[in-house]
Amino acid sequence: MLPLANSRTWVAASLLLIVAVICFSLAPGRQVSVPGNLDKVEHALAYTFLAVWFTGLVARGHYWKIVLALATLGLVMEVLQHVMALGRHGDPQDMAANVLGIGVGVALGTWRTGGWAIRVESWLNGN
Repeated sequence: MLPLANSRTWVAASLLLIVAVICFSLAPGRQVSVPGNLDKVEHALAYTFLAVWFTGLVARGHYWKIVLALATLGLVMEVLQHVMALGRHGDPQDMAANVLGIGVGVALGTWRTGGWAIRVESWLNGN
């Protein structure tokens, strides 16, 4: 993790994000009906957001860990949706959308947004 003054707060917020993804992924039935394959866009956007979030908290040399962790999270969610039989269905296309989102988020982190948490802390401290 980057040397952040409020690292406990960032970790707590990160855990809340992951718990939210798990809850939305495993809640029985479909929460919101989405026409066509627009749910793939939801998947891609959610994982893009997660990747951008985590690239803001860790050093660039550790981005591969973000890719691995988020891809694992996405895969586990799809497998659990498949085996839990709660009205959700694991879908390889959802996993592909997750991976696409991770790639976009890490690319954004590499190109522009990486380390954003340090800039936020600096801004909050008036520096």
